[in-house]
Amino acid sequence: MTTTPEPFGARLRHAMDTRGALCAGIDPHAALLRDWGLNDDIAGLERFTHTVVDALADRVAVLKPQSAFFERFGSRGLAVLERAVADARAAGALVLLDAKRGDIGSTMAAYAATYLDPASPLFSDAVTVSPYLGFGSLRPALDAAAASGTGVFVLALTSNPEGAEVQGARAADGRSLAQLVLDHLAAENAGASPLGSYGAVVGATLGRTEADLAVNGPLLAPGIGAQGATPADLPALFGDEARNVLPSVSRGILRAGPSVAGLREAAERLTDEIRTALG
Repeated sequence: MTTTPEPFGARLRHAMDTRGALCAGIDPHAALLRDWGLNDDIAGLERFTHTVVDALADRVAVLKPQSAFFERFGSRGLAVLERAVADARAAGALVLLDAKRGDIGSTMAAYAATYLDPASPLFSDAVTVSPYLGFGSLRPALDAAAASGTGVFVLALTSNPEGAEVQGARAADGRSLAQLVLDHLAAENAGASPLGSYGAVVGATLGRTEADLAVNGPLLAPGIGAQGATPADLPALFGDEARNVLPSVSRGILRAGPSVAGLREAAERLTDEIRTALG
C-alpha cells in the first residue's frame, strides 16, 4: 500500500512555526574558506560544509546549499553535497537546493529527477528553478514535486539589480513578467492548506513592489545581510504576506564561523530579529 507524502508546503509551515522563519545558506566560496583558515580544495570544502550542517541542521527551518560552489570541484564536490543534503535532512532541517535550473522537455524532467526523485542521491525537499523559458517549461518539476511531496521555488523578483530588465518587461496583456510568474504560482497553489508547495523568490532588497505577492505559497527572500537588506525591511515589502516569508541569509551567518557556537549564535540572533519584524 502506497502512502501519499506530506506536501512540502505543510512541512515548511510546521518548520517555520516551530523553528522560526530562517533559511540558512551554505555557500562555500573561496573567500569564505580562506576566512575560516581553510584551503580552497576538497578538504576545505568538506570541513566547511560538515561544520555548517553540524551547527545548524538541528535548529533552523531550512538549509540552502548553493550547488555551484560544490560543482566547481567536480565529482568529489558533488559527493560532499550529497552527504550534506542527507545529513541535514536526517537532523531535521528541510533542504532547499539552490540550483536555479531551467530547461525544456526531457531535460527539465531530468533536472526534476535529480533533485525531486526520492531515488536520487541529491534528493532534496525543494529546488530553485528559473521560469524564463516560459512557465510551462517547469511542468516536469511541478509534477515531480507534487508526486514526491517536495517543493519548487521559482525566480520571480530577484535581489540582483540586473533582474529588473527581464522581470519588469511587460507581457502582451500588460502584466510584468514577474507578475505573470506570480499569477501562475497562485494558480498552482490554489486550495492548498496550510501553505502551497510552489514558492516564489522575491528579493528582500527591493524595498517595495507593486506586484501581488499573494501566491498562497512560501516567499523566499534573499538579500538580508551582505546585500544590504535587514529583517526590519521585510514588513514594508511583503505586507499581508509576511507570515509566508522565508528570509534567506548566507554570509551573515557563515562569517560567524568556523566556530559552531558562533554559527549557532548568528542564526539564533537572525531568527529572533525575523520573528520580531514579521510578528
